[in-house]
Amino acid sequence: MTDTADVLPDRLSSDPKSPYYNDAILARDVGIRFKGVEKNNVEEYCVSEGWIRVTAGSSKDRYGNPLTIKLNGPVEPYFRSVK
Repeated sequence: MTDTADVLPDRLSSDPKSPYYNDAILARDVGIRFKGVEKNNVEEYCVSEGWIRVTAGSSKDRYGNPLTIKLNGPVEPYFRSVK
């Protein structure tokens, strides 16, 4: 039986203000494959809906948060390091 700590959630965000933020899971170094390509600038993902949000360069919104773009396609989250 797998431990619940070894299962990635359907939706995860790296923004601490988001309800989908989970510090314990993010501390384990989560990797994202999007359309078979490794992505390093993912801010949020949703597996069931098939999308990721990535940063749009160095642009910021009026609150100082990075601007993001939503991309649709198959999402594969995984842990980079196995403990």
